[in-house]
Amino acid sequence: MTTLKGKTLFITGASRGIGLAIALRAARDGANIAVAAKTVEAHPKLKGTIYTAAEEIMDAGGQALPLVCDIRDEAQVVDAVEKTAAEFGGIDICVNNASAIRLADSQGTDMKRFDLMMDVNTRGTFMVSKYCAPHLKKAANPHILMLSPPLDLKPKWFEHSTAYSIAKYGMSLCVLGLSAELNSAGVAVNALWPRTTIATAAVGNLLGGEAMMRASRTPDGRRRACHPHKALARVHRSILHRRQGALCERGARLRALPRRSLGALDVGLFRARRRCAPARRHRAGAAFGRRGSEVNPPGAARE
Repeated sequence: MTTLKGKTLFITGASRGIGLAIALRAARDGANIAVAAKTVEAHPKLKGTIYTAAEEIMDAGGQALPLVCDIRDEAQVVDAVEKTAAEFGGIDICVNNASAIRLADSQGTDMKRFDLMMDVNTRGTFMVSKYCAPHLKKAANPHILMLSPPLDLKPKWFEHSTAYSIAKYGMSLCVLGLSAELNSAGVAVNALWPRTTIATAAVGNLLGGEAMMRASRTPDGRRRACHPHKALARVHRSILHRRQGALCERGARLRALPRRSLGALDVGLFRARRRCAPARRHRAGAAFGRRGSEVNPPGAARE
């Protein structure tokens, strides 16, 4: 496969931010996009709705199906998945992008927010993957992609935001388990984690306002006013070619991972970062392996 033309992507949280950026990149190939998100009316602090996203996707050359879907609600998830399969004749790629965030220590995290992060990040990711899986098994070169960090268990990634880290690591554990479970069915399960903060509504509203937005990359991979599309190009190449490999923190590509490894989710692989070649020797390649994820610390980026 050399293009996503005609492929169907079910993307959660695709009304804005990283989810929409992935959708627009696929749309330029002529893909079909199910925009599964909650926002149906414009919000003063949250740009975009499922309908404005669908318009952008169609303008970019793709087909779009806007779907009202709160991934905490099982009935809504089942309905959205079945409507997507009926509309486009199946599902080829499931992108678990939707996520909730609250960067606070234990005393600053109320239990309502804790439950929200667990329900959206871990439970929602598991549930969407679960109901997409039967359709993915029927597809050619099917994929599940999570926006979640490598399983680096150093305390520094937990001490300032234990609840959020647990919830995001739950998504990564889904990668670990589902990659093994679905391997025999030919479904590739991977994770992607940006190496910088990304200028999304969550960053602007919760993590530092305009100053943090100016210091962050845009959802399509650009530095503010700099060269575009690097991050999404890696996603695109990996989905198309299923290459095995991983990126270390400084951008150097690691050697191909053995088939028995679960990619960057194998904790032992994190130790290899210090032995990576300098970034200037980086060659263009996949951002993550067939059953792996990017080798980047979970504290390095937030959605």
